[in-house]
Amino acid sequence: MTTHPRRTAAERSAIFRALHAREGLFLIPNPWDVGTARMLAALGFEALATTSAGHAFSLGQDDNTLTREATLAHAQEIVAATDLPVSADLGNGFGDTPADVADTIRRAGETGLAGASVEDAT
Repeated sequence: MTTHPRRTAAERSAIFRALHAREGLFLIPNPWDVGTARMLAALGFEALATTSAGHAFSLGQDDNTLTREATLAHAQEIVAATDLPVSADLGNGFGDTPADVADTIRRAGETGLAGASVEDAT
């Protein structure tokens, strides 16, 4: 079996930025676990995005009930599952202040994520 060097986080981030900059659309499906991440990568998708609801439901919990630590650990598992850029659904950023959300984004970057979304909802 031949193994190939994995892309670095910086390389995945550059690919993710390029997907947003090119003409037309790209599809970014939402795996809820390592198995679906690998399946979607094998199907030819160019990037993946975690799903807060899918992750929570797969654990028998309601959406928006998982902790920041659990969400980031899950994101890191998805990042490690494929060589694709991964963006994370980070809900409300796990905080009500800009400093809390910034801390979440900083910690998300440390997982190897190429992007993230934060919902502004009350």
